[in-house]
Amino acid sequence: MAKENGKGEVNLAIILKDSNYNLSLFHQTEIRALETKIKIVKNKPYVVCVIREKDVLLKPEEIVRQLYTQRLLKDYGYPKKRIAFEHPVKFGRETKSADIVIFDKDRPDTAYIIVELKKPKLKDGKDQLRSYCNATGAPIAIWTNGEKISYYNRKDPNYFNDITDIPKANQSLKDILTERFTLRDLIIKDKIPNEGKTLKDIILEMEDEVLANAGVDVFEEVFKLIFTKLYDELQSRRDKQRIDDYLDDKLDDEEKGDFEKVKAALEKLDDKKFRLMDFRNTGQTDTELYEKIQTLFDNAKKEWPGVFAQGDVFNLTASHLTICVSSLQDVKLFNSNLMVIDEAFEYLVNKSAKGEKGQYFTPRHVIDMCVRMLNPKKGEYMIDTAAGSCGFPVHTIFKITGHLFSSSEISEEEKEDVLKVFGIDFDEKSVRVARTLNLIAGDGETNVLHLNTLDYERWSDKEKDRKWLSTYGKGYERLEQLAVNGDKKQFQFDLLMANPPFAGDIKESRIIHQYELGFKKNNKAQSKVGRDILFIERNLDFLKPGGRMAIVLPQGRFNNTSDKYIREFIAEKARILAVVGLHANTFKPHANTKTSVLLVQKWEDRLCPKYEDYPIFFAVSEKGGKDNSGDYIYVKNGNGKNKLDKNRHFIVDHDLHNHGGELQDGIAEEFIKFAKKVHLSFWE
Repeated sequence: MAKENGKGEVNLAIILKDSNYNLSLFHQTEIRALETKIKIVKNKPYVVCVIREKDVLLKPEEIVRQLYTQRLLKDYGYPKKRIAFEHPVKFGRETKSADIVIFDKDRPDTAYIIVELKKPKLKDGKDQLRSYCNATGAPIAIWTNGEKISYYNRKDPNYFNDITDIPKANQSLKDILTERFTLRDLIIKDKIPNEGKTLKDIILEMEDEVLANAGVDVFEEVFKLIFTKLYDELQSRRDKQRIDDYLDDKLDDEEKGDFEKVKAALEKLDDKKFRLMDFRNTGQTDTELYEKIQTLFDNAKKEWPGVFAQGDVFNLTASHLTICVSSLQDVKLFNSNLMVIDEAFEYLVNKSAKGEKGQYFTPRHVIDMCVRMLNPKKGEYMIDTAAGSCGFPVHTIFKITGHLFSSSEISEEEKEDVLKVFGIDFDEKSVRVARTLNLIAGDGETNVLHLNTLDYERWSDKEKDRKWLSTYGKGYERLEQLAVNGDKKQFQFDLLMANPPFAGDIKESRIIHQYELGFKKNNKAQSKVGRDILFIERNLDFLKPGGRMAIVLPQGRFNNTSDKYIREFIAEKARILAVVGLHANTFKPHANTKTSVLLVQKWEDRLCPKYEDYPIFFAVSEKGGKDNSGDYIYVKNGNGKNKLDKNRHFIVDHDLHNHGGELQDGIAEEFIKFAKKVHLSFWE
């Protein structure tokens, strides 16, 4: 049932409610233009069809069709006579109807572009498009549900190649494939804000198209692609600085939060002297493209050693690699906090785990809250003992250097501070992901180590492994310098932040015997101990007196009667600074465990003198930044689009911190007030 808004126009959003269609792809001016043309007949909304020129009922699918067709007419310049709705496509004796067909300009009865709207899910729509294109010979296809959009070139009956856009009426497909493409164009054409997709969506589509049946390790091949593309984008660092300076001159901070205004400004920027992007299918043969991307990968391995072996190559066939490059080429990976790749790597790491305990990366707004509350300073040593994708170390680097990933090399002074930041993880794939991000942040050096944090007695075995030492030796030497009297149990770190794995118990007696919490009160060893319990003790051993820690723990550790001995152990070793209850959706879709963040500071006569009675900061997050499905919720701007911050990142809608003033003050800001009031040493 359509209702009228205050202006006497029908609100399209009401018609779309509870459907799988959306309007976020369209500008408010486009939406309002359609709303003004609606008329109500017998309490139902109708509009004169832009192509058929007769009244049609505005169902959700029809709304998207009318809006997108207006764009084909106005922005792409296609004349009405070349466009048809519900065009019959024959499949033997059966005939189906294509939603929108644009005909070839020289052969008016031949389909040139086919648009699919009926299937609101991409996979279903793509399958339908494939059948239509194969039946008609149409070389170009589009799928959209009004929220996301995809453009394809039908390479052959089996594969669809992603393309940046469709040709305008006065262009050819070759014009799109061979167009000059710089970092400026990548920002303007970026699939993530333009098409409403995540990198995980794009990888899932690549899997469906070629990877699942390519006979390769999906994690390894996608990691190589992302690694190579990050390198390509970094080669345009000078152009990034020019773009940043240009936008600073043309737009104020509020305008930078509007992607459409950023695009409009950049379209006027002269990029004739900009470097051309190499990670790109520009119409060469599959073999030529393979050779170009392999060379780029080889150069990336030299720039960032220790992630891939120097002899590693792409195991995808040349034709499969072409499809994957086309899928990724219009995604801007190198946003300055690299949040865009977290979800994708989390999916890939867990996919390759084959049923083992999952590695759930900590959302970056949780990381930022912890970093803000613990306030790392230049010259301090920091470690994450369950590093995952290295979010805590990388964001600590952001804090101590005062900037995010930079377009220029970091100074020697900054590099000295960066090399005081460490990460450890037992999962080899996670470590390689973390090293990639940390190598970028650390300007080619990193202290991310492949070790089992809990089983420190076995670290000496690594010292005999020449291959391991060739990759991790320098970072390991720096870690050893912080050990107390050369003992691998006690260290001298100022800060520790970690989200250790909750799932699974440690049952190996050799490891349990290394920990106080591995024994009962009667000094009898336990047969099994929760992994996170041992991490609590291990992490406290990493800290020097006065050192501070933030650790994510399952809520039960704070409440369960049976866990009282753990709480007593912590209170004996350290001052409890804060407990922050995280929202139930924080770690969805991977885990439904209710969690809290515990912040402590080890007792020390000067920095943290021991008291029996002292105030503790408690807070509960009521806005977790994700919906019940685990998808991020982003702040919208005035036209209903996702708002950008000054670094052109989407702003997650949460209450943990104020995101540099983009959100209201949150839990972190309230803790800082508390910390100053009670004179905590690291906020004095």
